[in-house]
Amino acid sequence: MDEEAARELHRRAVVIDSHNDSTVAYIRRGNLGLNGESGTEDSRRPGVVAHLRQYTYPLGEGIQLDIPRLRAGGVDAAFFSVDCTRAWSNHLLYTMDALGYLTRQIEENADAMIVARRAADIRRAREEGKVAVILAVENSNALEQSPHVLRLLWQIGVRSMTITHSTRTWAADGCEVVGGGGLTGFGRELVAEMDELGLVIDVSHLNEVGFWDVVEASSSPLIASHSCCRRLCDHPRNLSDDQLKALGERGGVAAMTFVPSFISADGPATLDQLLDHIEHAVKVAGIDSVGLGSDFDGGGDLLEDASRYPEITVGLARRGYGEEELAKILGLNHLRVLEAVIG
Repeated sequence: MDEEAARELHRRAVVIDSHNDSTVAYIRRGNLGLNGESGTEDSRRPGVVAHLRQYTYPLGEGIQLDIPRLRAGGVDAAFFSVDCTRAWSNHLLYTMDALGYLTRQIEENADAMIVARRAADIRRAREEGKVAVILAVENSNALEQSPHVLRLLWQIGVRSMTITHSTRTWAADGCEVVGGGGLTGFGRELVAEMDELGLVIDVSHLNEVGFWDVVEASSSPLIASHSCCRRLCDHPRNLSDDQLKALGERGGVAAMTFVPSFISADGPATLDQLLDHIEHAVKVAGIDSVGLGSDFDGGGDLLEDASRYPEITVGLARRGYGEEELAKILGLNHLRVLEAVIG
């Protein structure tokens, strides 16, 4: 398949990115709008995230993902995640502030975006020429140890949550906790409640003990929304071959991420090395269990921004991947999990 054919395939495919940190990035750049606009009414209304994290960056500088870039990159749906790890004792308030900011922005751009509460909303958005937003929370400390808060987050549209960040949480230990344990009692309650409500359980950032606890405790297909392969880069955030196999056997998805330090431990990461991770994940987990999770605006700097997404399709096509295989990696695998979990 030549480059032109690969780019045309990319335009036809359903493309889903399972992780970005753009919401907080907009706020920290002076309450930027989803179209990159400044001077909005929100820019005069700083909230909790703005107070705790400050307007650290020049207005608009360095943003990797917004409506124009998503459209240019052919991305049909994206998980917009709020990472509350650095909120300290304000996890819930921080999360709600960021979600409130994002949903207001989506409402103001209703001609271009919708919140996807069901998988069918992703297909509908695509037919209408809009981008579907899956609301997500990164780090279950957002719940402040209350399973009842999870139900309220679900009611406002949240459809995915990572159990931990890389540190210790009330639910489990992250991948950077030396000698950490697995799911706590609260963590097991959380997994059961997520299964019952229909939230996608995200195992990125979990340590291995916690990962296997979740595999045992949950009855749903799981995702690792932004991780790469430990066999190719020995980083605690990456997945072992056993973990990749388990995700495949459970009908889940391992989404390869664009964070350079997860891609290469020796020198600058390259696009070819990212493609190596995708190929390894396909070999181990299976073609039905690999996707993409950029981590744009949160460290996913291998690609300049979301407009460069077609470069992955072109690169994989050059390696011999056919239309059906590419369609699965680009989004159909994620869509299948969403259909199974959120309905």
